Amino acid sequence: MATQLSQKRVLDSPLIPDRLYFKIGDVARICGVETYVLRFWETEFPQLKPNKSGTGQRLYRRRDVEIALEIKRLVHIEGYTLSGARQALAQNRRSDVQSPSPLPGPDAERRKDNVAAAIGQARAELREIAGLLSSPRPGAPRRRPRVATLPAHSGSLFPP
Repeated sequence: MATQLSQKRVLDSPLIPDRLYFKIGDVARICGVETYVLRFWETEFPQLKPNKSGTGQRLYRRRDVEIALEIKRLVHIEGYTLSGARQALAQNRRSDVQSPSPLPGPDAERRKDNVAAAIGQARAELREIAGLLSSPRPGAPRRRPRVATLPAHSGSLFPP
């Protein structure tokens, strides 16, 4: 039944265009509410916090649009009060943040061993490459040094 609900939500949710920022009018059209409702929701829901341009225009990101759609679903469709919707959003956010960590076991130890082996192999290859780069190539002409060295016993400033 849970999968049917999630599939229904996906089918019922409006299509959000692929843009970086949305103006408040665009978000109002996507959500099917008035702009003043979005401004009110910003005061009631701390999760809904659009950026503002230099001229003070609200610029919503995709995540803000998704939160606004979730608020609309909770309040208008499921019948939550504003405080109940605020709690439900906070609960959803906590469950998203606190994802269960994998339990340590033989699989985790095996992965650690595999990672350690891969790192060791990469180190060996890097040492080999460094050795190849530091050794002179056979058959390559040797360059003369740019600065001529003077023998210690020479009294002249100009080499012969």
